[in-house]
Amino acid sequence: MAKKDYYEVLGLNRDASEEEIKKAYRKLAMKFHPDRNPDNKSSEEKFKEAKEAYEVLSDKEKRGAYDTYGHAGVDPRAGMGAGGPGFGGGFSDAFGDIFGEIFGGGGRGGRSSVYRGADLRYNLEITLEQAARGTETKIRIPTLDECETCHGSGAKPGTSAKTCHTCNGNGQVRMAMGPFSMAQTCPTCHGSGKVISDPCTACHGAGRVKHHKTLSVKIPVGVDDGDRIRLSGEGEAGVNGGPAGDLYVVINLREHTVFKRDGNDLHCEMPVSFSTAALGGEIVIPTLEGEAKLKIPAETQTGQIFRLRGKGIKGVRSSAHGDLMCHVVLETPVRLTERQKELLRELEEINVKDSSRHNPRAKSFMDKVREFFAG
Repeated sequence: MAKKDYYEVLGLNRDASEEEIKKAYRKLAMKFHPDRNPDNKSSEEKFKEAKEAYEVLSDKEKRGAYDTYGHAGVDPRAGMGAGGPGFGGGFSDAFGDIFGEIFGGGGRGGRSSVYRGADLRYNLEITLEQAARGTETKIRIPTLDECETCHGSGAKPGTSAKTCHTCNGNGQVRMAMGPFSMAQTCPTCHGSGKVISDPCTACHGAGRVKHHKTLSVKIPVGVDDGDRIRLSGEGEAGVNGGPAGDLYVVINLREHTVFKRDGNDLHCEMPVSFSTAALGGEIVIPTLEGEAKLKIPAETQTGQIFRLRGKGIKGVRSSAHGDLMCHVVLETPVRLTERQKELLRELEEINVKDSSRHNPRAKSFMDKVREFFAG
């Protein structure tokens, strides 16, 4: 049986933050743990699925391999990337917390007050030309940084936070619920394990203050709509000494007036006059690198596509440029003079006299119509 998508198992989007992944796993583990659902095979399987998904997605290296190669990227038998799921790092920490909540074991105690800062997202709109050539730009974002006055402690300089008397610094209190002892966030310290009696006047005890900062972002050549650029450590500051989150710059391509992008290929509509399409000729078309000449053979039909190789975009992960696909759009002349109308009527008379020769497509269509009604 094919494995389920790990993000689907945890009920998450593919851009979920580490904190969202942890919360989703904790919720499922609490619900489907075998000790809570004895002799329930369905719950046991769902618990195993959630555990395996968390083992991979909570590890940056394994998650990167999974995002790139799918299950093969984390299967040790496939010989790729980060290897298979294990019991190390963030998983053991989260699993310890789950056991603490289910059995009242205390988990990590006071360490639960240290949190990684939230990841941030910034939508950056760029032009097709910028995407094709790469660029560097500056962005200004709001963020929560560690308070410089109290250095993140939340306490007024010269004072310090005191251990919470309600939870004794654990950040959690336990409540008996039938056969279980459930851990809940301490209502006094709100999970920090500490109480600030004299808060910092700059951050009002939060330990973080809101600022705006300007960052330089390098846009790689060939970046596409929806691609993400990760700026490590440029998210919100952590709580109580925790690491900062990351900033994800999401690329949005501005609609172009001439070209439409499809992967590494570009598409454009190419208006061709009636006479050029019939007699053939040479036209000038635009490319991202300038102008190019294209020969139009005689008797070209509307909708015909001409390919200019190498005139597309070189993708981020590509070794060669894509192509430019020119779609012929036959342009019917407008605001005709009397002389033009006279010439067109004369042309139409000649075409009607020998339509099978001059208009084979129209004749073929009409033959099919007659067959349809005759049948």
